[in-house]
Amino acid sequence: MDERDSVKIMTERRAHTADAKTLHARASQMRKEMTPEERHLYYDCLKKMPVTWKRQCVFAPYIVDFYCAAAKIVVEADGGQHYVEKGLEYDAARTEHLEKTYGLKVLHVSNADIKKNIIGVYDYIMQAITDRTDGML
Repeated sequence: MDERDSVKIMTERRAHTADAKTLHARASQMRKEMTPEERHLYYDCLKKMPVTWKRQCVFAPYIVDFYCAAAKIVVEADGGQHYVEKGLEYDAARTEHLEKTYGLKVLHVSNADIKKNIIGVYDYIMQAITDRTDGML
Protein backbone atom coordinates (compact mmCIF):
# COMPACT_ATOMS: atom_id res chain seq x y z
CA MET A 1 0.00 0.00 0.00
CA ASP A 2 1.43 3.36 -0.97
CA GLU A 3 0.90 6.75 0.67
CA ARG A 4 -2.05 7.65 -1.56
CA ASP A 5 -3.88 4.48 -0.51
CA SER A 6 -3.28 5.33 3.16
CA VAL A 7 -4.62 8.84 2.67
CA LYS A 8 -7.69 7.48 0.87
CA ILE A 9 -8.40 4.98 3.67
CA MET A 10 -8.01 7.66 6.36
CA THR A 11 -10.31 10.00 4.44
CA GLU A 12 -12.95 7.27 4.14
CA ARG A 13 -12.69 6.52 7.87
CA ARG A 14 -13.11 10.20 8.74
CA ALA A 15 -16.15 10.42 6.47
CA HIS A 16 -17.63 7.30 8.10
CA THR A 17 -16.97 8.71 11.58
CA ALA A 18 -18.59 12.02 10.59
CA ASP A 19 -21.60 10.13 9.19
CA ALA A 20 -21.87 8.09 12.40
CA LYS A 21 -21.71 11.25 14.52
CA THR A 22 -24.40 12.84 12.36
CA LEU A 23 -26.61 9.75 12.66
CA HIS A 24 -26.22 9.60 16.44
CA ALA A 25 -26.93 13.33 16.76
CA ARG A 26 -30.03 12.94 14.59
CA ALA A 27 -31.20 9.94 16.67
CA SER A 28 -30.79 11.97 19.85
CA GLN A 29 -32.85 14.78 18.35
CA MET A 30 -35.54 12.31 17.24
CA ARG A 31 -35.79 10.94 20.80
CA LYS A 32 -36.59 14.46 21.99
CA GLU A 33 -39.17 15.01 19.24
CA MET A 34 -41.14 11.76 19.12
CA THR A 35 -44.48 11.86 17.35
CA PRO A 36 -47.62 11.41 19.48
CA GLU A 37 -47.99 7.89 18.06
CA GLU A 38 -44.38 6.99 18.88
CA ARG A 39 -44.84 8.33 22.40
CA HIS A 40 -48.07 6.34 22.86
CA LEU A 41 -46.45 3.16 21.48
CA TYR A 42 -43.40 3.53 23.71
CA TYR A 43 -44.94 4.59 27.02
CA ASP A 44 -48.27 2.73 26.83
CA CYS A 45 -47.10 -0.46 25.15
CA LEU A 46 -43.39 -1.20 24.82
CA LYS A 47 -42.42 -0.03 28.33
CA LYS A 48 -44.98 -2.47 29.77
CA MET A 49 -43.30 -5.48 28.14
CA PRO A 50 -40.87 -7.80 29.96
CA VAL A 51 -38.01 -6.67 27.69
CA THR A 52 -36.03 -3.46 27.32
CA TRP A 53 -36.52 -1.20 24.31
CA LYS A 54 -34.21 1.49 22.92
CA ARG A 55 -35.72 4.48 21.16
CA GLN A 56 -34.37 5.83 17.86
CA CYS A 57 -31.46 3.42 17.68
CA VAL A 58 -28.77 3.67 14.98
CA PHE A 59 -28.15 0.75 12.62
CA ALA A 60 -26.08 2.54 10.01
CA PRO A 61 -27.12 3.94 7.66
CA TYR A 62 -30.56 3.93 9.29
CA ILE A 63 -32.22 5.02 12.52
CA VAL A 64 -34.95 2.66 13.71
CA ASP A 65 -37.86 3.79 15.87
CA PHE A 66 -37.58 1.09 18.55
CA TYR A 67 -35.15 -1.80 19.11
CA CYS A 68 -35.26 -4.78 21.48
CA ALA A 69 -31.83 -6.43 21.76
CA ALA A 70 -33.13 -9.48 23.63
CA ALA A 71 -35.27 -10.52 20.66
CA LYS A 72 -33.42 -8.63 17.91
CA ILE A 73 -36.67 -6.95 16.90
CA VAL A 74 -37.23 -3.50 15.43
CA VAL A 75 -40.65 -1.85 15.64
CA GLU A 76 -41.44 0.95 13.23
CA ALA A 77 -44.37 3.30 13.78
CA ASP A 78 -45.53 4.00 10.24
CA GLY A 79 -47.38 7.19 9.33
CA GLY A 80 -49.08 7.93 6.02
CA GLN A 81 -45.84 8.60 4.14
CA HIS A 82 -44.97 4.92 4.48
CA TYR A 83 -47.99 3.86 2.42
CA VAL A 84 -47.24 5.73 -0.80
CA GLU A 85 -45.13 4.10 -3.53
CA LYS A 86 -41.83 5.80 -2.61
CA GLY A 87 -42.35 5.08 1.08
CA LEU A 88 -43.15 1.42 0.42
CA GLU A 89 -40.04 1.03 -1.76
CA TYR A 90 -37.81 2.73 0.82
CA ASP A 91 -39.24 0.62 3.66
CA ALA A 92 -38.76 -2.61 1.69
CA ALA A 93 -35.09 -1.82 0.95
CA ARG A 94 -34.49 -0.69 4.54
CA THR A 95 -36.16 -3.79 6.01
CA GLU A 96 -34.15 -6.06 3.73
CA HIS A 97 -30.91 -4.32 4.75
CA LEU A 98 -31.68 -4.53 8.48
CA GLU A 99 -32.71 -8.18 8.28
CA LYS A 100 -29.79 -9.32 6.12
CA THR A 101 -27.04 -7.14 7.61
CA TYR A 102 -28.00 -7.22 11.28
CA GLY A 103 -30.25 -10.30 11.56
CA LEU A 104 -33.15 -8.20 12.84
CA LYS A 105 -36.86 -8.83 12.53
CA VAL A 106 -38.62 -5.62 11.47
CA LEU A 107 -42.25 -5.09 12.47
CA HIS A 108 -44.25 -2.27 10.91
CA VAL A 109 -47.19 -0.91 12.90
CA SER A 110 -49.46 1.75 11.44
CA ASN A 111 -50.16 4.94 13.34
CA ALA A 112 -53.88 4.13 12.96
CA ASP A 113 -53.41 0.82 14.82
CA ILE A 114 -51.35 2.54 17.51
CA LYS A 115 -54.15 5.06 18.06
CA LYS A 116 -57.13 2.70 17.84
CA ASN A 117 -55.83 -0.77 18.75
CA ILE A 118 -52.89 -0.53 21.16
CA ILE A 119 -53.84 -3.83 22.83
CA GLY A 120 -53.72 -5.59 19.46
CA VAL A 121 -50.36 -3.94 18.76
CA TYR A 122 -49.08 -5.15 22.15
CA ASP A 123 -50.22 -8.72 21.39
CA TYR A 124 -48.66 -8.63 17.89
CA ILE A 125 -45.28 -7.48 19.21
CA MET A 126 -45.34 -9.89 22.17
CA GLN A 127 -46.03 -12.79 19.79
CA ALA A 128 -43.02 -11.76 17.69
CA ILE A 129 -40.87 -11.60 20.84
CA THR A 130 -42.07 -15.06 21.90
CA ASP A 131 -41.35 -16.46 18.43
CA ARG A 132 -37.88 -14.92 18.29
CA THR A 133 -36.88 -16.06 21.80
CA ASP A 134 -38.56 -19.49 21.75
CA GLY A 135 -40.72 -18.31 24.64
CA MET A 136 -37.68 -17.87 26.91
CA LEU A 137 -38.73 -14.37 28.03
